[in-house]
Amino acid sequence: MTFRLVLRTVSSLGVQELFDRSLSIDEHTASMAESAETAIAGVRQGQIGWGESVTWRARHFGVWFTMTSKITELEAPWRFVDEQQRGPFKRFRHEHRFTETAEGTLMTDALVVTAPLGPLGWLAERIFLERYLHRLVTGRNEFLTR
Repeated sequence: MTFRLVLRTVSSLGVQELFDRSLSIDEHTASMAESAETAIAGVRQGQIGWGESVTWRARHFGVWFTMTSKITELEAPWRFVDEQQRGPFKRFRHEHRFTETAEGTLMTDALVVTAPLGPLGWLAERIFLERYLHRLVTGRNEFLTR
């Protein structure tokens, strides 16, 4: 009842710049205009760091959700992990990796997600959640690499 999603994005930006943009609350908010995502508690602007949390409020599927994420691992500028502390998922872990390339940076997003509600959540994962998160993270990454 858990799915894994791995996305790779190539960018001409350097590792440090893309790493910093990825930890920016302001950049995240700007990249999520479609869902009206807003930081409402914790770190609400600037860059979030290790051990810090942010609570987001956003509209997905026409429903308002609140989710608190914490940076649980950070190895600047190569990797960080954010994990849901409270929110709609049974489990939500997002690992961000940054690898230097001749052209700039390869950014790899690895998500591990478990929906709530047992078999009903499993069905939601298969029908729409995985595709939706793929589109959401892809859009965010396109925004960050511009």
